[in-house]
Amino acid sequence: MIKEQKLWNPYFAGVALGLVLLGSFLVLGHGIGASGAASRMGASALHTVAPGHVETNDYFSNYFAEGNPLNAWIVFMGIGVFLGGALSSMLAGRQKSMITKGPRISVGWRMTLALSGGIIMGVAARIARGCTSGQALSGGALMSVGSWVFMLSVFGGGYAVALFVRRQWL
Repeated sequence: MIKEQKLWNPYFAGVALGLVLLGSFLVLGHGIGASGAASRMGASALHTVAPGHVETNDYFSNYFAEGNPLNAWIVFMGIGVFLGGALSSMLAGRQKSMITKGPRISVGWRMTLALSGGIIMGVAARIARGCTSGQALSGGALMSVGSWVFMLSVFGGGYAVALFVRRQWL
């Protein structure tokens, strides 16, 4: 059973995330990101079943130009973020498989919305050349204008879509 407990103060969590980002720049020389790791893992997985396709594809072949795509700092950071999140949820007693949803939505519709949103964000991350972690946190910390425009667009799009799906959560 998940323990009912108070969550972190959002200001404290924000400062902690900023310190993690600073640590990432100091230790790795790079900011935080996730879509690059997912792309590298996907390219590597596809290469195991269709190496000829990957090696002749302009997009996927770039991941193999420097050798094994899994030998990259961002892959190890992605694995570390996953393991750190899993450990944190276990230590807090909050790890449980469940589907969080509002009272007016079915599990099937909730999963459909989640999958659709994930696909849209995945495609958008490739178009924007980075996920929200890489663009907003790392790019924003570096004062990149494109990253700030991206993040304002994410918030604007989120508010616009919320008008259509918010009743599912209330």
